[in-house]
Amino acid sequence: MSGLSPEQVARYRRQITLGGFGAAGQEKLIDAHVAVIGAGGLGSPALLYLAGAGVGRVTIIDDDVVDLSNLHRQVIHTVDGIGMPKTRSAADAMAALNPHVDVRLVQERLTWDNAQEIFQGVDVIMDGADNFDTRHIASTAAARLGVPHVWGSILGFEAQLSVFWAGRGPVYEDLFPAPPAPGQVPSCSQAGVLGPVVGVVGSSMAMEALKVLTGVGEPLVGQLGYYDSMSGRWEYIPVAGDPAVTQRLLEEDPARQAPAVPVSAPAVEEVDEVPEGAVLIDVREPEEVANFAIPGSVNVPLGEILEGRTPEEIAGAGERDVVVYCAGGVRSARAVAALGERGVAGLLSLRGGIDRWLDQRG
Repeated sequence: MSGLSPEQVARYRRQITLGGFGAAGQEKLIDAHVAVIGAGGLGSPALLYLAGAGVGRVTIIDDDVVDLSNLHRQVIHTVDGIGMPKTRSAADAMAALNPHVDVRLVQERLTWDNAQEIFQGVDVIMDGADNFDTRHIASTAAARLGVPHVWGSILGFEAQLSVFWAGRGPVYEDLFPAPPAPGQVPSCSQAGVLGPVVGVVGSSMAMEALKVLTGVGEPLVGQLGYYDSMSGRWEYIPVAGDPAVTQRLLEEDPARQAPAVPVSAPAVEEVDEVPEGAVLIDVREPEEVANFAIPGSVNVPLGEILEGRTPEEIAGAGERDVVVYCAGGVRSARAVAALGERGVAGLLSLRGGIDRWLDQRG
């Protein structure tokens, strides 16, 4: 006889009646603890489905606040939540759906120093982070704790999904040994994203977590799921794990596991506002510029600058300031640093890029 209350049976009846799931599966969910990194695009559907399914405890890790530009894809948040911490906004939505879930909030960024403490006692780490450094931190913590690391990632119309599990299959570093250099891989703000794409993958991440927690089905361990939303197709690519890679995560001092490549923009002089009369150089790609740009700017993609081009507008600026900008400030800083190495001095990078510029005028 199950230990479920009548209210729990009524709430979860449709999943309890699934063959192979039953009351035993539901009890495992109620006793489970899942940590979710990110209450954004991937975290939104994942958190709602974890709450709806009755996972007993959910820890949300996110240091960001809700912004108007989030709402087209981060469906756990609403207009009323703009300016609110995403953890709090997400917790309110989960409580409205299922008040019996114990939601714990970590309103800070995941770091090498706090990860082990935050993840103590969790059964699954669900990784919806939007940056490579956080993914490596999550992977190391998961390997050391011996818990599965459910990971998803979005880029434009495409997405990837897998379950990493040290000792049972590959870890994240088997696919991505170290983060790429800043600006090498565009973010969602640069490449764009449609809401249903994160909905598909975030829901799939929740399903992988439920399979791991209940023992129902076969988790996506040793397989990389690749989703192309333009064709509507999933493809699955085998991934082999290297025991030496896992062993390194288990043995090395986490402080020494910080990526060898830089994970932040170069240190250059920045400005918060465009000075009056400044020459503006936009180092984004042409397709980004076609959507919106700061009036009067000249487009010279970062790749061309790194290959040796020096925009002629710089030489013609005279006494005027020259401000370089991109989407968020990373590529512009790289451009200013590269030009500086060639002897072009006095350039300024627009802090926060055009995203911040647009927000200030929104």
